[in-house]
Amino acid sequence: QAQLVESGGGLVQPGDSLRLTCKISGRSFTTYTMAWFRQGPGKDREFVAAMRWFGSTRYADSVKGRFTISGDNAKTAVYLQMNDVNPKDTAVYYCAAARNFLVESPGEYDYWGQGTQVTVSS
Repeated sequence: QAQLVESGGGLVQPGDSLRLTCKISGRSFTTYTMAWFRQGPGKDREFVAAMRWFGSTRYADSVKGRFTISGDNAKTAVYLQMNDVNPKDTAVYYCAAARNFLVESPGEYDYWGQGTQVTVSS
């Protein structure tokens, strides 16, 4: 059974850095798009970043230049490096997998993790 398990969230201050990890188990997602989404309080789930294992990436404008998505060589983990965070980045962050190429709509994603909370506050 496929599983995506996020970790690495927590409470950080504005300007800090944080790295989220999505551990993959139960099946291979080497031909899938892997992505991070987030959902803030009272908000819809929104696209953050996506990647294909051969190197293509896509980012939301709100995180471009601050966040980086990457995967490990074994293709068993996906990371989201978050730099220079601000309070608007506060949300539950979700890892997800989709068959289609670098899609941004949550409805395109077939597999989801349970989420990890990131809170940015001074």
